[in-house]
Amino acid sequence: MGRTAVVIGAGFAGMSAACFLAKAGYSVRVLEKLDGPGGRCRVWEKAGYRFDMGPSWYWMPDVFERFFAEFGKRPSDYYQLRRLDPSYRVFFEKEIWDIPSGPDALGNFLENKEAGAAASLKAFLDEAEYKYEAGMKSLVFKPGRSLTEFADKRVLKSLFKLDLLKPVSEHLRRHFRDPGILQLLEFPVLFLGAKPAQTPALYSLMNYADIALGTWYPEGGMQEISKALHALALELGVEFRFNTEVDSFSVESGKVTGVWSGLEEFHSDVVVAGADYHHIEQHLLPKAYRNYSGNYWKKRVMAPSSLLFFLGIDTQVNGLQHHNLFFDADFNLHAEEIYDRPAWPSDPLFYVCCPSKTDPTVAPEGKENLFVLIPLAPGLEDSEQNREAYFHKVMERLEERTGVKLREHIEVKRSYAMQDFSTDYHAFKGNAYGLANTLRQTAILKPSLKNKHLDNLYYTGQLTVPGPGVPPALISGEVVSNEIVKEHPISIPL
Repeated sequence: MGRTAVVIGAGFAGMSAACFLAKAGYSVRVLEKLDGPGGRCRVWEKAGYRFDMGPSWYWMPDVFERFFAEFGKRPSDYYQLRRLDPSYRVFFEKEIWDIPSGPDALGNFLENKEAGAAASLKAFLDEAEYKYEAGMKSLVFKPGRSLTEFADKRVLKSLFKLDLLKPVSEHLRRHFRDPGILQLLEFPVLFLGAKPAQTPALYSLMNYADIALGTWYPEGGMQEISKALHALALELGVEFRFNTEVDSFSVESGKVTGVWSGLEEFHSDVVVAGADYHHIEQHLLPKAYRNYSGNYWKKRVMAPSSLLFFLGIDTQVNGLQHHNLFFDADFNLHAEEIYDRPAWPSDPLFYVCCPSKTDPTVAPEGKENLFVLIPLAPGLEDSEQNREAYFHKVMERLEERTGVKLREHIEVKRSYAMQDFSTDYHAFKGNAYGLANTLRQTAILKPSLKNKHLDNLYYTGQLTVPGPGVPPALISGEVVSNEIVKEHPISIPL
């Protein structure tokens, strides 16, 4: 009889791990709390509107290409991509910038904002490209279990050049002076879990992903990625059990022997926890088998949570692009209210996705699909009163900037915030993006992907290596499956 694996959670990391384990010869079963695949990348539909409830940016297309190539496939076997141009629109207090697609076009655009910016952008992106390529090899695809992973001259040399000890804010100011350009280039790191002044300059690699690799859209929406992973897993023989929430483990002789959902037990040789790491550790495992204490988790720095609104608008909104960033408030103040002194923001920055600008299938004809996101500090008190107050704060600015009285045209509305993240995903502190990518929470300093007390329990997803985001989730599943195959090979009994 072959080796068996149970994967808890059908998010991107869980499905990635399931695919790699199935390819290696394991008989894999995925247990998922929700009623379908995708985890946070799921869909809500109402009155002809189809809303992506989670990720909305498709960056780092090379990671998706690499993932599917491992199985002799391409993304185009499952979904079609369109590169967005402009990549996104930025609303500043007095200006609106449509960010052109590609380094050359963006360089020419920025030259009009700051003399010499085109040359500075090229130099900056050359450095960022090195960080992207070397960072992937040196850090991202490493399991983060030992310093010996980095005991290679080439790796050590690249680590020295990755600017791990310099903040990205300082690095950017070596190249640019214009406040708008600085905000534009700092925005990709805001969701990593710290202000630019506390984020290693390594993460300028995100600017390379944004500008050089481009912003894309899978036709049909981000759900197409979830459907693709699910379809691939089924092709590989993976079994899925939805509406099956794991609530406890059977443990014997230092191993997990079974995973329980209600009165049903699933036996397995290996278990991969793709659910929230903190939830597995602090709520499902007996204290003796936990990697970390409650105090350890309290000290973790989390990436932001979010207040989301899904809005169906019964008219066209001509003032928006597909992606829209509203930087028409105090950038530094909002960052402080997320990271330094957590509070509901005084005057929030926010993001609006209008996928109906690109994809007519996500809204009825002549109408618009809006996804509004306000970044928040995790762990704040979440109430309907707060949600509604911030809805009107944001809508006032959105109406002013677009010239459309949007509140008069809403026919579908749903809010989603910290309490929902906790209820639906058991998200620690109601976080939306996982563990912050600070220097003290990078590589071997992240929660370990292997349980220290149970020989066959592993973790994957946004609270372990390599970190939050859709491409890192795919990589996390691959990395953990590689460790399992090394430590529990098919040919040798466990």
